[in-house]
Amino acid sequence: MPGKRPWKMVAGAAAISLLVAGCGGGDSDDASANSNTIVIGISEPEHLLPTNATDDSGSQVLSSLFYPLVDFNSQQEPVEVAAESITPDKANRVWTIKLKPGFTFHNGEPVTAQNYIDAWNYGAYGPNAQTGGYFFERIDGYAELNPLDPDKDGPQKAPTPKTNKLSGLEKVNDLTFTVKLSAPFSSFESVLGYSVFNPLPKAAFSAEGVIADGFEDQIIGNGPFKLKGKWEHDNEIVVEKVSDFKGQVPKIDGVTWKIYQDDQTQYADLVSGNVDVQMNIPIEALSKASADLGTRFQMSENSGFDFIGFPTYEPEFSKPEVRKAISMAINREEISDQIFLGSRIPAKSFVSPVVRGYREGICGEACEYSPAKARKLYEENGGPEEIKITYNVDGGHKAWVDATCNQIKASLGVNCTGSPEPKFSVLQQKARAHERIGLIRLGWIMDYPLMENYLGPLYSTNGSSNHYGWSNSQFDQLLKQGAQAATPQAAIKKWQQAEDILVQEMPVIPLRFSQNVYGYSEKVQNVEMNLFKRVDLYEIETIA
Repeated sequence: MPGKRPWKMVAGAAAISLLVAGCGGGDSDDASANSNTIVIGISEPEHLLPTNATDDSGSQVLSSLFYPLVDFNSQQEPVEVAAESITPDKANRVWTIKLKPGFTFHNGEPVTAQNYIDAWNYGAYGPNAQTGGYFFERIDGYAELNPLDPDKDGPQKAPTPKTNKLSGLEKVNDLTFTVKLSAPFSSFESVLGYSVFNPLPKAAFSAEGVIADGFEDQIIGNGPFKLKGKWEHDNEIVVEKVSDFKGQVPKIDGVTWKIYQDDQTQYADLVSGNVDVQMNIPIEALSKASADLGTRFQMSENSGFDFIGFPTYEPEFSKPEVRKAISMAINREEISDQIFLGSRIPAKSFVSPVVRGYREGICGEACEYSPAKARKLYEENGGPEEIKITYNVDGGHKAWVDATCNQIKASLGVNCTGSPEPKFSVLQQKARAHERIGLIRLGWIMDYPLMENYLGPLYSTNGSSNHYGWSNSQFDQLLKQGAQAATPQAAIKKWQQAEDILVQEMPVIPLRFSQNVYGYSEKVQNVEMNLFKRVDLYEIETIA
């Protein structure tokens, strides 16, 4: 995988005729009133409460408002940040977390062990329905906070939990607490780098275990930037630097997270200087971005994985053979070259090449373009005559979805259409409700650098982003065995066995491994994007 580098065209101009020409007009106001503040474009976040913010935009904004327990070095090893130390017992089951002293929330409250315990209890409590609640599953007592629905989707409801506190969390003193896991997990420290494990101040709660009305729109964190005003939905989120921050200090004084409904309008604002960083150059602009931006048009590796999920709970997509046939009907190389002009890498496995345990081409025949075999397999297994792929408009997905549908139509002889939803948050809500939206456009950026972070949330029975209803007890068991393995190498072997089951079952179609394809204005320098697809807010600076 390449490091950061300027853009180099890999496909001819003929491919551009496939795309929609031109950009929307730049009608954004210059929100950067201060010369040492910057503007970064995002989509509307689904949420900003850490335990409920699992989308790209929400995670990026949280990276400015919160300071995590750990970050990661270039070897993807955890490094304590807000934590002074994180140490396991000999069995890797009880972890002691000691916080660095002197940190405060933006309202002046000191950051204590109780703030973490309160936030994690809220996130894990089933009735709160937090999208990141799944990440607390390893902690003792999670099952008591999430009693099973006796008939799943039937008329009965899961009983109300008898407690709203994880038994595995115990305060030692104001700056120390312990976490008892339900089973050993040697890589637990890496998991703690994810934003769902951020703390919440006392001010977040109107009563024990109850988030105060309006807190999310005026959220208070422990990070290097604090919210200025309120979250202006579908417009902007403005943050300013905390003057006496005790951790790493950014070089800029603030960020305006400018919310866009489409990437082309954002690109026009980037070219005109109204946006300082666009984290994802739209495919419609790829052919001209080098001329527009010069060396300010950049590409670097990230951990992104683009895929299409099947509603496996619907009868027409319940057969693995049907799912494999649709996958074999897609020419990944052609779309990567002609639509993305080489800025994406065809995916033929279920985890990113940037994580340890990746195996190139593990998907095998099911990810190879083979239209004749695909049609035979599809017809033999009674695949549906109509296929719909639902995508979000604010992510710039129309061109590749249309191209994918054209390939499916040509290969399988069925009708295929793209179905747009205005926002990713709307798409996610419909997917979680199992509405009949057909195949689902989805993507994944790792929360922490483990192979398990791709397999658990996306495919395990209770995975936070398993929108397709796929469930396999053997897969779930291999995931747990990997987590409990004595060494990282032994863990990877179990997780690879779990990935082998995905190859047989194909609950999703691997499409592409993404890269950071971004641009920035003449106002900023030292612009870096990391493996998590986020701008490094500590290194970016304005040009005097």
